[in-house]
Formats: sequence, structure tokens, C-alpha cells
Amino acid sequence: MTNQIINPIIPGKVHAPVHRRMPIAKSYSQNVSGSSFAELLEQKVHGIKFSKHAQQRLAARGIKLSSSQLTRLSDAVRKLHAKGARESLVLLDNLALVVSVKNDTVITAMSGNTMNENVFTNIDSTIVVQ
Repeated sequence: MTNQIINPIIPGKVHAPVHRRMPIAKSYSQNVSGSSFAELLEQKVHGIKFSKHAQQRLAARGIKLSSSQLTRLSDAVRKLHAKGARESLVLLDNLALVVSVKNDTVITAMSGNTMNENVFTNIDSTIVVQ
């Protein structure tokens, strides 16, 4: 009787083992938007948050920010704070990021090939990050 399970409801009835998959819980390494824990930690370390909209835009356009870019973005936002900016366009490498300076939050993002002929509204400042 190896690999057999006795049915407790019907005595004497033997069943082949049943292999059931347990429901898979949402991974603790990902949040609702799909960012990995490491990415969230990296953002937290640099003090920059990404709105759900910005996260969707980054994912849809295949944009990943490196640690170096996050550092430069954080430094740019710090400079914008010092100048009293509220909503800013940050030009970083080949990216355009609209940032709510007071909330340290990236509102939307686009890469160079998608920002042609776009109009950026409701911004009060722009910074070009080198």
C-alpha cells in the first residue's frame, strides 16, 4: 500500500495520492504595482517615490532607472526644493520625468523617442541633469 491514501469517509476505500497545488499567495517580494522589494528599497533610500501612473509608464516603455540615475534624480529634486519649485520637468539622460517636488514623487516618465512633440503643462521649472 505504498503511495495510497485511505479514504476516511468510506472505510476500506483506497485512493491514489492526490497532489494538489496550494494557492499561491502574492509574493512578499512584490507590491501591488509589480515593483520588486529591492526597487522599492532603492527608491526609499533615495527619497524618491513613483506614482502608480509613473510606474505604469516606466513598465510600458521598458524604462529602468539605475542606482546612479536615482541618485542624480534625488540630487536634482533636492536642488528644486531649494529653489522653491513645485512641479518640475527633470531631463535626465534620455528621459523626461515630471516630478511633484513637494511630495518627492515622479508623476510621469517618458523616454527620448516618446517625448517628441509632447507638451508639458502645469510645471513651474525645469532642470537638466548631467
